[in-house]
Amino acid sequence: MNKLDLEKITLRELNTKLQMSKSPETWLISNPKGAHALAVGLDSSIKVKIEGSTGYYCAGMNKKAFIEVSGSVGPGAAENMMSGKLVVHGNASQYAGATGHGGTLLIKGNASSRCGISMKGIDIVVKGDIGHMSAFMAQSGKLIVCGNVGDSLGDSIYEAQIFVRGSVKSLGADCVEKEMSKKYTEILEKLLSDAKLNFKPSKFRRYGSARKLYNFDIANAEEY
Repeated sequence: MNKLDLEKITLRELNTKLQMSKSPETWLISNPKGAHALAVGLDSSIKVKIEGSTGYYCAGMNKKAFIEVSGSVGPGAAENMMSGKLVVHGNASQYAGATGHGGTLLIKGNASSRCGISMKGIDIVVKGDIGHMSAFMAQSGKLIVCGNVGDSLGDSIYEAQIFVRGSVKSLGADCVEKEMSKKYTEILEKLLSDAKLNFKPSKFRRYGSARKLYNFDIANAEEY
């Protein structure tokens, strides 16, 4: 295992080493101390373990890499992720997984507001609770919440799918509860199994778009 210590090298040097790394290399990062933009722009199937909490945009623009954080992450973790996986063993600040196109973000604690905003294909699994305005304008992908959800869930949602085990404080514009068919039960079961979370799919409810805002209708003017 390769080791990098942020007390001994700069963040730029660390990210450069990671970005130049090739599969199957494994890296252990020590003393992150809340550094911003840590392990960003990775483009190969390497493994990166970060011992401690990070700041803004950890694992941003990730492609193929498996990144694990033994702590919490700041705003925008896994922002614009294309593929690969980010596992957070603590909590995530606001807009985790924003604009993510693919891959998986697993948060084993809670997530703050705007989790999954404008997601475009990423799968986000949160073991705890999430805050308000989550999945705002979510275009595709899946958001699984094993805890409770704040206000305005799925506001102006497109074709993303949301699964919630706990309570939902309120739904956003054009977001409605939908039938939990066998197809979606199987999808949810696989995501929970992959995340090693022992929750029954039957305890979740599914939410998605009512598709009333796809085309302008004067009757819905107040919703735009």
